[in-house]
Amino acid sequence: MAEEPFTDTELAFLRHARFGELPERVRPEDRVELAETDPPRAPDDLGIDPDQQRAINAGH
Repeated sequence: MAEEPFTDTELAFLRHARFGELPERVRPEDRVELAETDPPRAPDDLGIDPDQQRAINAGH
C-alpha cells in the first residue's frame, strides 16, 4: 500500500509543531550600528617571544 504525501496544511502543522512560531521582527530603531575596529595585533608586535606565546596558547 503506497503512502499518500502530506497535504500543505498537514506540512504547515508539522513545521509549527517542530519549530514553533518565529520571534517578533527586530525594529530598525532597535538595531545597532557596527563599528570597524583595528585588526588584532600579532604577538610579535606585543614583544612576546614564541616560547611565551606557546605557553599562553597552551593555557599555562
